Amino acid sequence: MAHARILGTGLAVPDRVVTNDDLSTRMDTTDEWIRTRTGIRERRWVREGETGVDMAKAASERALEMAGLKVSDLDGIIFATSSPDHFVPGNGVFLQRALGAGTIPALDIRQACSGFIYGLSLADAWIRTGQFRRLLLVGAEIQSTGMEISTEERHTAVIFADGAGAVVLGPEENPDRGLLAFDLHSQGEFAETLWVDSPGSMYHPRVSHQHIDEKRHLLQMDGKEVFRHAVTRMPESVQAVLVKIGKTTADLALLLPHQANLRISEMVQRALKLRDEQVYNNIDRYGNTTAATIPLLLDECVRGGRLHPGDLVVMTAFGSGFSWGSVACRW
Repeated sequence: MAHARILGTGLAVPDRVVTNDDLSTRMDTTDEWIRTRTGIRERRWVREGETGVDMAKAASERALEMAGLKVSDLDGIIFATSSPDHFVPGNGVFLQRALGAGTIPALDIRQACSGFIYGLSLADAWIRTGQFRRLLLVGAEIQSTGMEISTEERHTAVIFADGAGAVVLGPEENPDRGLLAFDLHSQGEFAETLWVDSPGSMYHPRVSHQHIDEKRHLLQMDGKEVFRHAVTRMPESVQAVLVKIGKTTADLALLLPHQANLRISEMVQRALKLRDEQVYNNIDRYGNTTAATIPLLLDECVRGGRLHPGDLVVMTAFGSGFSWGSVACRW
């Protein structure tokens, strides 16, 4: 039975670079303060009028080009984002329209930081059942428009950023190549630890002046609690997915961890006893782009020669929900 393999990758980020020094002119912070706590030097933010679908389209076209496929070859679209351009419908159908992809199905998933991992699992399941053969999976976010750039909100404003990454997936008959195994989890008791409360359909109206005054429309995060769980759950998940395929960290060519905070990635690396060359990070240049971080990492590694045929790669993520998971992939 065929399973999924990644055929092509692509990324797209805004051309607007926002450095730590830029932020220091708008809030009480410094380049040293941000780098020490997050590892971030700069990030990309959209300009007015730029959309998540714009970035997703550019990333998707690059992924299709690498895969040697046309839009007409696609059977479906999965779009992972926690920051859609509109409340309804999701970004998937807007991307379908922008690409000229006909009437193929387009599905949005809202798993935030772990969205790309969950999306890979869904794509793999669809291909395994034979329902679809070639799928486009996108992770894209615009977080900059959902933040207040102020000293009070600097715990989020210095971290989150904008970007998109895409992969094209197709069937693979070789059981030792492609997406080999998944490990997925969630823990809703911590849902309010990292969330955006409003707008929401439980409220009438869905967003009010009171909500805005109380900043309930902004991302709220208990950074210490997120950190504490992430540095435990991500190594656990990596080990679990390796056990499923009978491998250990010694067999791992590359770990691509969700880029939440460089300090988290460093602690995950230490917990797994991985060498520096076994882990790739780019948060210093892109910040935390939520569902886009892993496909951004992946595209840079593919195009930069960090991945070679036969390499064993694990991608792992942790975030809002809490939800987390990992995937093992033989390149």
